[in-house]
Amino acid sequence: MYQGKTVGVVVPCHNEEHLIGTVIDTMPEYVDRIIIVDDVSSDGTAAVVEDYVARMPERVRLVKHAVNGGVGKAIVTGYKAAVEERLELTAVMAGDAQMDPEDLPGLLDPIIDGRCDYSKGNRLFTGDAWNIIPRYRYLGNSALSLMTKIASGYWHVADSQTGYCVATLEALETIDLDALYPRYGFPNDMLVQLNIYGFRVHDVPIKPVYGVGEKSGIKLWKVIPTLSLLLFRRFWFRMFQKYVIRDTHPLVLFYLTGFLFSIVGFVFGLLQVIARVDGRPLSIATTVLAALLIISGIQFVFFAMWFDMDYNKELH
Repeated sequence: MYQGKTVGVVVPCHNEEHLIGTVIDTMPEYVDRIIIVDDVSSDGTAAVVEDYVARMPERVRLVKHAVNGGVGKAIVTGYKAAVEERLELTAVMAGDAQMDPEDLPGLLDPIIDGRCDYSKGNRLFTGDAWNIIPRYRYLGNSALSLMTKIASGYWHVADSQTGYCVATLEALETIDLDALYPRYGFPNDMLVQLNIYGFRVHDVPIKPVYGVGEKSGIKLWKVIPTLSLLLFRRFWFRMFQKYVIRDTHPLVLFYLTGFLFSIVGFVFGLLQVIARVDGRPLSIATTVLAALLIISGIQFVFFAMWFDMDYNKELH
């Protein structure tokens, strides 16, 4: 237990036979339950964990997937096990030893102090990440973090791709775990769900850990387009759920008007460019209309963002 609260740690893993032992061995003593979710590893990951379960059945639990579902699905499986065991605080730590156990108290304290319902690590806060994280991953993370701010409504959080987090039992029981994105976009989608239900989220500075033997299978050229589409869909899902179903707020109209004006203005402008290339005379009225629509559309979107920031400021 940690300050009177039961603590569980969900560890999703896939082919981590060389590092999963390190994760278990370095787990702090106050962690009551370590829930390892093996997402159909083809190496000896399960065998390594089973050895720990045999030695520490009261502390280590192994859950095996029959079909590979992705890291998000593995985390959901672990969350469900934590809810089943009524663990008051549940953390997520990767199976590749990239999350420093010494950072865990910093994630637990804000929740125990009543400052938030969900805390997440932020590797970008100190600025050291620029020199530690591979540059292409840092820049990709930054781009996705910006899009996640807009999609989730948590404008104060960054480093959206870190999976090092802690959630309360209430949060895990409230959100629809089965509806969460099952793969790499899981932490982004988690923030969207938390915002819809009004849970407070807190960013905690953590240390980036690289060079411990981990191998990343992430291909940014595939991940960023996929997650961009996911975030676009989840953004409108949040708008509908939060500002239409659960409340009524004009920012939805501002967003819709802004996007509509911008798209129509862009189309009119593109038609003028095509006309110019074909040698046809430009229509001054159409050109001015296109400019006005684009400028007005951008202003409407910015106003909607400001409304969203103000509405969600209590969730900081």
